[in-house]
Amino acid sequence: MKRLILASTSPRRREIMQLSGFEFTVVSPDCEESIPEKAPEEYVMELSRRKAQAAGALLDHAVVIGADTVVFLDGILGKPSNEEDARCMLRQLSGRVHTVYTGVTVLDCDTQDTRSFYEATEVEFYPLNEEEIDAYIRTGEPMDKAGAYGIQGRGAILVKRINGDYLNVVGLPLAHLMQVLKEFL
Repeated sequence: MKRLILASTSPRRREIMQLSGFEFTVVSPDCEESIPEKAPEEYVMELSRRKAQAAGALLDHAVVIGADTVVFLDGILGKPSNEEDARCMLRQLSGRVHTVYTGVTVLDCDTQDTRSFYEATEVEFYPLNEEEIDAYIRTGEPMDKAGAYGIQGRGAILVKRINGDYLNVVGLPLAHLMQVLKEFL
């Protein structure tokens, strides 16, 4: 059986992959992540491909999983660059519905067979006041997450409802990925 490689430094993706029951190794992909803004589904699939290919170029007898997640509302919201950026994102999300997109690429290093897909999940926030936004930013949680929130942490109290795959919002649509992995493992 081929080795399974997760090309991601995200601790959340590692935790989700552990739910799969598969043994896997984590590698940090070294690839260019700045690309011209595209439709969000194209954007995340392109970045997931780059991550899988960067990791896969160094390996053989392996299947590599690359992934990228963004929040989309009036444009792509990535990770905030500072607290003010996080504050602006949270104000923008307050009381509104946005979509979380995760692109995933599975790459067989031996055959170069590749399958990319994306998952989209709608998330609605409660209206937030400045005190709630500031309190959440003080936790430090928003700083390394797309859209400046983590639904799996304290950010859960900001969310009124979701429509779609919860794990997609966390960072990896595991059920969809397991269906695709059947073709590779």
